[in-house]
Amino acid sequence: MADIDGRARERADRRDRAVRAAVEQGLLGPDAAVAGLLDVTGIRESAAALRAAFDAVTAPGTPVLHAFAVKATPLVPVVRLLHEAGIGAEVASPGELALARAAGVPPARTVLDSPAKTPAELREALALGVAVNADNPQELERLDALVCSAPARSPLGLRVNPQIGAGSIGATSTATRTSKFGVALRDEGAREWVVRAYAERPWLTRLHAHTGSQGIPLPLLARGVAEVYALAEEINTAVGRRQVDTIDIGGGLPVDVTSEAAEPTHDAYARVLAGRVPGLFDGRYGLVTEFGRSLLARHGTVVTRVEYAKSAGGRRIAVTHAGAQVAARTVYAPGTWPLRIAAYDAGGRPKTGPEVVQDVAGPACFSGDLLAEGRALPRLEQGDYAAALDTGAYGFAHHYAYNSLARPGVYGYVPDGAGGMAFAVVREPQTLAEVVAESGGAHASALTTLRAPGSR
Repeated sequence: MADIDGRARERADRRDRAVRAAVEQGLLGPDAAVAGLLDVTGIRESAAALRAAFDAVTAPGTPVLHAFAVKATPLVPVVRLLHEAGIGAEVASPGELALARAAGVPPARTVLDSPAKTPAELREALALGVAVNADNPQELERLDALVCSAPARSPLGLRVNPQIGAGSIGATSTATRTSKFGVALRDEGAREWVVRAYAERPWLTRLHAHTGSQGIPLPLLARGVAEVYALAEEINTAVGRRQVDTIDIGGGLPVDVTSEAAEPTHDAYARVLAGRVPGLFDGRYGLVTEFGRSLLARHGTVVTRVEYAKSAGGRRIAVTHAGAQVAARTVYAPGTWPLRIAAYDAGGRPKTGPEVVQDVAGPACFSGDLLAEGRALPRLEQGDYAAALDTGAYGFAHHYAYNSLARPGVYGYVPDGAGGMAFAVVREPQTLAEVVAESGGAHASALTTLRAPGSR
């Protein structure tokens, strides 16, 4: 625990130094009122810790692929950084596959999961040699036709839903009775169909399940893995050979958003799995993981300038430039997706002093656009900065363009060796010209010139 606390302190110290350096270097200020910051050192440490955690419980020589869930932070430089740290890519759309390819992730270290793959997506994946997990019987029929027309280089598997129940967040629980993902394993006749599907398809060699993310406790995650392991054993016994050679356990390790400590850790999860499903790690099965939030969340921060400080009904309100466009989940479901907020002064230094109950509001034109409501923080004044912590995953993933708000710039940082911070551009701030272009600017006259035949 002492080591974990030490790493947490170091991470917080790097973040504080990065905020100050971003202000001093002009990445944040009156003309750059919101920015995303990514801790490159922390990301590298997180990737190394994940690999070490599973290496510690896995038999030597076991093929293990840790595939980053690109949906969590769909930024090409991030995916490249993780690739160079030994992490592959799990993608769930043509766009995410394109990002992984642009980052240089080899097809052999890429996994395609999606509940709605088109024939074109499947053909592309098979042509590249990307691993594919089929979601349902109809998709498996599409793979039948493709495999018959040309032998596939791709490892192919089937996603199953163990139907073991939800965690504390229903929207991100994927192993419920009616989840849209995978083959519902406890539905009548489903398990028998799965076994038969493998018996009829020698090329089906993987089995995949993902119980959910954020809000799923470790025992429930482990139970989901135990269910898919038992099914793999049942399939191999039924077909009389070790046909299923790789088990994909998904990701889903939650992040404690109430504390700086990085818990639960990948090491803790790996040890829980080793105790619950020891056969998974004895070398008979290859292993794939698909972590996203637990790799990146701690290492990203959205920092925004306080444009105005006011009060209403006796409540202090810090009006900033970060709200729904960078934290849609928090704004629309604050009880489920709370964010820690840190206060910095106009120079980017951590604020101290008595705490005041206040709202941290965003710029969008609806009253619920709040990063935090009724939060006790050092008094935020005009020109100060508020930082939304733990936003390295999903903070830069789903920009919400309401009010035509521009996407903020994202910058990676590392200590420069002289007490300061060096930055690299990860994503340029979106320009107003780009906002106009995305909104049909090139077709401004398209509707005014459109006429039905014979009309004037």
